[in-house]
Amino acid sequence: MRSAVSLLRRKIIASFIHGRKYHASALPSIISPLSSDFQEKAKNMDELVNDLKTKLAQSRRGGSEKAQAKMKDSGKLLPRERLSSLLDPSTPFLELSPLAAHNVYGSDDIPGAGIITGIGRISGRQCVVVVNDATVKGGSYYPLTVKKHLRAQEVARENGLPFESGGASLPNQANIEIILGEYSTIWHAQMSALGIPQIAVVHGISVAGGAYVPAMADENIIVANQGRIFLAGPPLVRAATGEQVDEETLGGGMMHSSESGVTDHLARDDEEAIAIARECVGDLEHAGSMPAEAPYEPEEPVYSASDLHGIVGTDIRQAFDMREVIARVVDGSKFREFKPDYGTTIVTGFARIHGFPVGIIGNNGILFSPSALKATHFIELCSQRGIPLLFLVNVTGYMVGSKAERGGIAKDGAKMVRAVACANVPKLTVIVGGSFGAGNYGMCGRAYQPRFLWMWPNAKVSVMGSGQLSQVMTSVSRDPTQHSALKQEIEEQSTAYYATARLWDDGIILPTETRDTVGLGLAVSYPSLKSGRRGQSWEGADRGMGVFRM
Repeated sequence: MRSAVSLLRRKIIASFIHGRKYHASALPSIISPLSSDFQEKAKNMDELVNDLKTKLAQSRRGGSEKAQAKMKDSGKLLPRERLSSLLDPSTPFLELSPLAAHNVYGSDDIPGAGIITGIGRISGRQCVVVVNDATVKGGSYYPLTVKKHLRAQEVARENGLPFESGGASLPNQANIEIILGEYSTIWHAQMSALGIPQIAVVHGISVAGGAYVPAMADENIIVANQGRIFLAGPPLVRAATGEQVDEETLGGGMMHSSESGVTDHLARDDEEAIAIARECVGDLEHAGSMPAEAPYEPEEPVYSASDLHGIVGTDIRQAFDMREVIARVVDGSKFREFKPDYGTTIVTGFARIHGFPVGIIGNNGILFSPSALKATHFIELCSQRGIPLLFLVNVTGYMVGSKAERGGIAKDGAKMVRAVACANVPKLTVIVGGSFGAGNYGMCGRAYQPRFLWMWPNAKVSVMGSGQLSQVMTSVSRDPTQHSALKQEIEEQSTAYYATARLWDDGIILPTETRDTVGLGLAVSYPSLKSGRRGQSWEGADRGMGVFRM
């Protein structure tokens, strides 16, 4: 039945695009929103999406009401109020990993890992912004806070974006300070060498390794009688040297602005500090990145994004045609498919999203040798033409078995993996279903350094499916009592929430917001194509694809 539908679809598409120019017509859709299957899938996805919205709202509220009231009573702006004042009015903010640390630290509730990161527009320029949230455990850094901070720096470096950081308190735990002190300062130094502007606003305490964040910034601002910068606080100074000194004398704004020279601007309050920061960004002139203008006029898709809930559903074992997803994401639902009749378990083709050209690779089944070769060819084309790649992932992996092995699946799969790793254009990944085994490599999982990776709430990521793993364990283990427990553990660890809490992605997104989220990602990545910073590794050098085993 599926093959017949697939053949019908290809004939319909062929009749639509035959003799037409690029992007001349929209993909046809054959789904039925009135069918029981569609409605059941939509109902299940609606429940997941509502749960996601609830979790996102809880995380974005930040710390406790008591902690927020204390901050307000001291005359300070709340973290998201600072962010709102910093960004240009009515411009989007692409937040990264809002559910980081979700349910990771047991009874400790650490919303967003205690830090807000993302990409927004300041004085007309795209910037990566980091805002420490002192309402969450007093602004203390947990290991995942550090990881999220470093991820933001990585995004700034990859895309050549100015880096804006707000200071807060840090713990005195040696392992945290080593991570932040070594790796963060390396990133700051390298970004400076690459000409990427860095601006810091110290609203609170920046201590130990955290002191290097403002100290290594190109320009920094500190709030008087509120900001503090020191390598060791008064208790440690007293223990080490016997000196009795208060925080303001040791590292306050007036001292650093008039004596040490560590800070460049002294602000009266949060509002003035943010105003100065906006002026600093406005003075960058040619440094940094202006928002990219799409080379083509955007078009809304022909079909409603709300259909996505009923197309995909929540059961990753149920197949769906990725073209139906593409038709609800790309401009005008227009898609020029590449090799439609070859390697049919993968869909490749050219489209535009919010006016930006993009090459799309989407899964329509398990990866066979022809599918891998087709994807490899397409990746080479996009890399040669400077077209960003979008991976829409729903893959169980590469085909296994004696027939597949004799057919060379190992070398053909390796070609695809190598092409993904070496492609010198921006890569963006959205996991809309499952991402298992080596399919995670071939479809540009986190290890293959996509500029951004997002997941839908129904997504699953693991070395293999829990059912497959259970069967494998049954065949190799003599203790069947362990199988059920192991299967349950793998099932829990493969969820989108488990992944996003540990920063294996850049956030869980609503299916209906996929088009806008990817469009923002393309707008951020696009300037690097023009600036020559196309590659994502080896300092942007284009070193080709290496050796393909024939």
